[in-house]
Amino acid sequence: MEWIRYKMIVEYDGTHFAGFQIQTHDRTVQGEIQKALKIMTKGTKVIIYGSGRTDSGVHAKGQVIHFDYPFMIPAKNMQRALNSLTTDEIFVKDVSIVETDFHARYNTSGKKYQYRIDLNEIPDPFKRLYTLHHPYRIDMEKLENALKDIEGKHDFSSFCASNSGRENKIRTVYEASVVKDVFNNELIFTFRGNGFLYNMVRIFVGTLLQIANGLRPADEIKRLLAVQDRDEAGPTAKPQGLYLMEVYYKASEAVKDSNHQEGSVVEKQVQNELDHSVK
Repeated sequence: MEWIRYKMIVEYDGTHFAGFQIQTHDRTVQGEIQKALKIMTKGTKVIIYGSGRTDSGVHAKGQVIHFDYPFMIPAKNMQRALNSLTTDEIFVKDVSIVETDFHARYNTSGKKYQYRIDLNEIPDPFKRLYTLHHPYRIDMEKLENALKDIEGKHDFSSFCASNSGRENKIRTVYEASVVKDVFNNELIFTFRGNGFLYNMVRIFVGTLLQIANGLRPADEIKRLLAVQDRDEAGPTAKPQGLYLMEVYYKASEAVKDSNHQEGSVVEKQVQNELDHSVK
């Protein structure tokens, strides 16, 4: 039997999932897609592999998965079949047939995440599952300067959950930026890098909001990078504002327009050891 490898870009609303990775008793994105594939194969188990995990409540616009399927189905037909068998919370955006050496996780060169903040004084019930409500003053100049301090190659131990267990906490952040959506009165943070530690983006946001509120000094990021102590950083922002936007498989795409491209060969070697996940 010749198995065919498929690569997919998937988006999902993470609200009612216990994260991406399959669990024994909880509903997950991986579990739902594998359930659909088992129906399509009439009982043959197909295991999918994601570019990384997302935690409960975290959303994705560009999660990448791959799996081996026991017979050939045209890519468009595979897309239609899966979209007809999964709930409206999951949508397969793109499907392609790839070489058998492609791996959704181990071949990545980087990822991009966004985090959305609702600044309105009165919480909007229609945003509560997709933004963090934060009706406090924001000093945009302090915020933008602090974001610049995140960019580059650093040991991000202060911005990693203490139970992560990963020894190597050096990553390169190619972009750390924020824009204000005036129409919706939202802040949209963007983080793009070669890899992200457990809870890294959410700890960034929790700390940055305290800097923007005046609860921490403007140069706090520099101090936190130096002390390498999670207990010194800010809180972990809630999951619902976080979105996995894009996964890169070419280094040139991951570092595009970045001033922090040094050490690409060494970083590629380190990349194989990274836990390409954020929660």
